[in-house]
Amino acid sequence: MPLKTAYLAPLDPTLDLTFERIVDVPVERLWQAWTDPSHLIHWFTPEPWSTVQAEVDLRPGGRFATLMRSPEGQEYPNAGCYLEVIPNERLVWSNAVQPGFRPAQATAAGSTDFAFTAVISLEALGPSTTRYTATVLHPDAATCQRHAAMGFHQGWGAALDQLVAHMTRG
Repeated sequence: MPLKTAYLAPLDPTLDLTFERIVDVPVERLWQAWTDPSHLIHWFTPEPWSTVQAEVDLRPGGRFATLMRSPEGQEYPNAGCYLEVIPNERLVWSNAVQPGFRPAQATAAGSTDFAFTAVISLEALGPSTTRYTATVLHPDAATCQRHAAMGFHQGWGAALDQLVAHMTRG
């Protein structure tokens, strides 16, 4: 599904990673999982890691932050800025930009230690079925390759599995 944002560069397979899956969760529930901190902490980080804090200021220029904890107890803060918020359709944020669109310090890219922009696209295919697409844009090929080697597809896939399980529980 092509992204509709006019100012977003076309996807480049040497710079960008993308993950797409059709899930049996209504688009509104997926949106809620991404935008409500009380849901984010349950699924955002692939097990055995955990997300122990989440902050959402859901507006362009607003803060998106998580605190991840490794199985050994080491904590990794991640913070960034929402760039685009289209309810039930698209969420875009970057750790290269801080709230209020202030540029982040080069060393403040979070636990990943590299800058990126993430795009979550949701497309309702029916009342309870959604096309879920996660795309991460990188500044250069080396960073993209590093993120892929870190397990982008497995990690984002596991997180989506956790999201689906969490949002479909009674």
